Amino acid sequence: MSEFWSLITEKPGLELFFAIIHKIEVLLKTREFLRDGRNPIPISNKTSELFSKIHGKNTKPELFIRKALWRNKLRGYRLWPNLVPGRPDICFTKYKIAIFVNGCFWHRCPKCNPPFPKTHEDFWREKFAKNVARDHIKNELLEEQGWKVFTVWECEIKNYPEQTLRRLIDAITQEKEDARL
Repeated sequence: MSEFWSLITEKPGLELFFAIIHKIEVLLKTREFLRDGRNPIPISNKTSELFSKIHGKNTKPELFIRKALWRNKLRGYRLWPNLVPGRPDICFTKYKIAIFVNGCFWHRCPKCNPPFPKTHEDFWREKFAKNVARDHIKNELLEEQGWKVFTVWECEIKNYPEQTLRRLIDAITQEKEDARL
């Protein structure tokens, strides 16, 4: 920020504008990021670029599940509702059904057991332990309040998409029928 301030005090008018644009272009080309101290600084820019492409919402597995629910006429769900404890990825509030679509790497899938990163191991072990504990707490909290919780793993969708969808859709359909009785 001080770099921009020195530009402002030294250059008037259009010269200032072009100097700032140039500085922004340089920052974007060198991929320098502001660090807030929460994450370790990656060893390579490639790692930073890879992690910047990862998103927490509307992931491919989530979209796959939502499209399948829609095709099977299971509609009326909400996405990440604020009023539901743990903010499930997909939620049928009327029937108290919560679906978490978990990425194997971030949530430490017990089925495929993904490898740990090779750098900053202490940081990652602590982060993953917190993620797993948070997932467990979310599930317990929802179950205590009478919710039926389903967790779908990314590897299940990749390796057994039809079986995973059939299991999930059958369970949701059964829960909806039970709620009507």
